[in-house]
Amino acid sequence: MSGFINFASDDEDVNLEYLYNIGLSHAKQGNPRDAIFYFDKVLEAEPNHLNALANKGNALGKLGKYDQAITCYDIILKDKPEHITCLLNKGLALHYLGRYNQAITCYDKILEQTPDNASTLYHKACTKSLQKDIDQSLALLEKAILLDAEYAKKASTDKDFGILHDDPRFRSLIA
Repeated sequence: MSGFINFASDDEDVNLEYLYNIGLSHAKQGNPRDAIFYFDKVLEAEPNHLNALANKGNALGKLGKYDQAITCYDIILKDKPEHITCLLNKGLALHYLGRYNQAITCYDKILEQTPDNASTLYHKACTKSLQKDIDQSLALLEKAILLDAEYAKKASTDKDFGILHDDPRFRSLIA
């Protein structure tokens, strides 16, 4: 049987990627429950499939299942503690759960690696605002806006900055 070639492992990889891509398609179409179904199929065969875990976490977050999303991110962060996307998404999930100090810890890990990460600066500013740390929130928001002007528009309607809406410093940042 020296001429026999076993394609089973290649076929399984192709099937996993096919299922993963269907899940991704559902996620992009705004169908998080269907996406999770397919990501779970991938994870049954390959429990540490990073992309399936990360995207399952995102889909769970869309459903407001933040604790479950954090569990997905933690599996990835166990092996890749500097994974920026997972740290950001975990931070956001913690933020939505009102666990602000833990969220900031995630954001700070990102900012240690990439101090000019506008998205992280923005989200940390949101969290600081909710903690009523006005000066820190404004400083972070200003830096985020300097890096990406789109954050001025976003901040103008973001409920996290509700405490700042009448502050002239905030008004000048979003003008």
